[in-house]
Amino acid sequence: MALAGCSAAETHGFLPGFVDGAPSATNQTDRVGGLWVTSWVILLIVGIVTWGLMAWALVMYRRRAGQTGLPVQLRYNMPIEILYTVIPLILILGMFFFTAKDQAEIERPWAKPDVEITAIAKQWAWDFQYDGEEKDNSDAVWTMGVQADADANGDIDRSKLPTLVLPVDKKVTIDLQSRDVIHSFWIIDFLYKKDMYIGKDNSWSFIPTRIGEYDGKCAELCGEYHSMMLFNVKVVSQADYDAYLQTLRDEGNTGDITDAYDRLGNLPGTGAPSTGEEEGK
Repeated sequence: MALAGCSAAETHGFLPGFVDGAPSATNQTDRVGGLWVTSWVILLIVGIVTWGLMAWALVMYRRRAGQTGLPVQLRYNMPIEILYTVIPLILILGMFFFTAKDQAEIERPWAKPDVEITAIAKQWAWDFQYDGEEKDNSDAVWTMGVQADADANGDIDRSKLPTLVLPVDKKVTIDLQSRDVIHSFWIIDFLYKKDMYIGKDNSWSFIPTRIGEYDGKCAELCGEYHSMMLFNVKVVSQADYDAYLQTLRDEGNTGDITDAYDRLGNLPGTGAPSTGEEEGK
């Protein structure tokens, strides 16, 4: 009876992003929720068995009235030691297998995504570039954001935050880059996060399946204003998505900005800092 009264939040282990009577936030959230709940069910069973054995030992081997001295001391019990070594090993290997299996599926990129977006992290905000079809990305459109600014009461006007717009029910690939230090891209209700750092560009492929607005943030401590590194996510219809891109074109926000304003530009092969000797020569 208790289980029958559970809402979507309870049946998915109290994870965010699940709403009664509505589709999941992405094509991957059910997979993450299932792994989470199954893991907790197994761990709860292990806990109940362990707590039961502890209670049984406390009762069966308690000191009786009139007993003195220490109980009989045993050096070891080989069957029990093998048992409590093998069972945890099986549990760990099983959980690793299912976790690796689900992660491999989540990490599988689309061969031909419907939409490809570059999310660029910077201290302490986000730039979003909606990549085009030209090789030089000259037909891309973009927005550049600034960090959150709290008022005297600590409240944040979310309408001023950087906003990532996604079309519903489309194959989306987000390429993740950093302009400076290590960041982490996290859309909370999508139940997944990925690191962003210079030297290796990550990507994430998924299908947003529910129209709505979601919160995003940096999940890697990246400096003084890490907590202000917030962004909005809007999942909209294809028509609204196309209209949004057109507004960016009308504003003149076109071209490739992935290398613009990078702070760590002195990479190998790009030249070394001047020592002053060159100027003297």
